Amino acid sequence: MGYVIAVSGKGGTGKTLISSLLIRHFSKKTPVLAIDADPDSNLPEALGVKVERTVGDIRESITGEGVAAFEGKIQEVLVEERDFDLFVMGRPEQEGCYCVVNNILRVAIDSLSKNYDITIIDCEAGLEHLSRRTTRNVDFMIVVTDATRKGILTAKRVKEIADELNIKFKKIRVIVNRVAPELREEMENALNEAGLEVIGFIPHDPIVAEYDLKGKTVFELPEDTPVVQSFNEIVSKIEEELKTL
Repeated sequence: MGYVIAVSGKGGTGKTLISSLLIRHFSKKTPVLAIDADPDSNLPEALGVKVERTVGDIRESITGEGVAAFEGKIQEVLVEERDFDLFVMGRPEQEGCYCVVNNILRVAIDSLSKNYDITIIDCEAGLEHLSRRTTRNVDFMIVVTDATRKGILTAKRVKEIADELNIKFKKIRVIVNRVAPELREEMENALNEAGLEVIGFIPHDPIVAEYDLKGKTVFELPEDTPVVQSFNEIVSKIEEELKTL
């Protein structure tokens, strides 16, 4: 039985960076399914993957047939790389309700993930994935925040809405990204007061913006950079907690 890890948070906090670092780490060890559930898709670029078609592209072709028709079209949107497979939600070609797309996403998480040891979901920014229940069967929810009041409030709302909707994550942990050392204790105290446990901190690292500007992928980040070193400490804790599920 595999594990499903979802990465959530408000826009701009670095959740795609965390998602891609998780994929980089776990894909060295085991089969990984990466799901980009954000309509504003950035994960393929971070991973250096070219995506020809997304769920949004095929929505119109299966709307009349029902979600079950999606099973025969999985290969149209599933990108198979050497160390991981990538499934991208994308945007519908036409305006309209995302209901079908979200139903397909739930099918992907519920059925496709069974074929992988680890599934990592880069959620859409904000909290819509909770109200749409696209992350209902997540084992480990990671909420990424920055050192801002808005980031803390979004992290609190993730937990509150999950409780309201009776969505039972086996674990929910917070990563504080781009945080100055002098703010760590204050951030951790504020999140603890909200009933959230911080699993680690990642400092501001200029190399992240530099590599993004140059079009380099997360796989090219050197191991000795602050962002990777901090992440490696965090992912070791995540692996230990997964063993307890």
